[in-house]
Amino acid sequence: MNARLFSFVGGEIGPWRVVNISTVVGDALADVKRLDIVAGDVPGAPEGAKWLLRGITSNERYVVRLEKDQLVAKQPTLGRPQATCAALIPIRKTASWWALAQDERRRIFEESSKHVATGLRYLPAVARRLHHCRDLGDNEPFDFLTWFEYAASDSGAFDGLVAELRASEEWKYVEREIDIRLVRDEQSTGYVKDAR
Repeated sequence: MNARLFSFVGGEIGPWRVVNISTVVGDALADVKRLDIVAGDVPGAPEGAKWLLRGITSNERYVVRLEKDQLVAKQPTLGRPQATCAALIPIRKTASWWALAQDERRRIFEESSKHVATGLRYLPAVARRLHHCRDLGDNEPFDFLTWFEYAASDSGAFDGLVAELRASEEWKYVEREIDIRLVRDEQSTGYVKDAR
């Protein structure tokens, strides 16, 4: 069992109620009512599920030591009681992004787009966890799944964060992006409690 693997199941059940799914660019995802997040693998979409997205947590790819230390110092944990709002943003980047060398991607990611610096300004209001999909193979529909949690009172701040990132040079390399907004509703159980 890979403890870094997470499965996001869109369907009829789960503790997160979907309030909006918008296609920012590229192909849409099917509309669903709820989202379940399973720690571990779900071999196939459960009955009633319309989609299954998988990703693994990994090391930070484009940060330098100072940025990593700042992120660790300010990053809140997921699951805070006041963080009743969430967003799942799956992204796939273009082949031209992946053809760049690591240092070229770093230049665009931080030196031009200020990705980390922008994110730091919104901490600790917005917690996040990045999941890498490319590391699972070529059959995954997205490269990254970013999970965000925040309090309802911080919804405006989250919208500001997303708007700033989408206006950056980095986002010129995004060919598919979905923005899924959710609210926590613990009264609904998930498809699978925990795959571990």
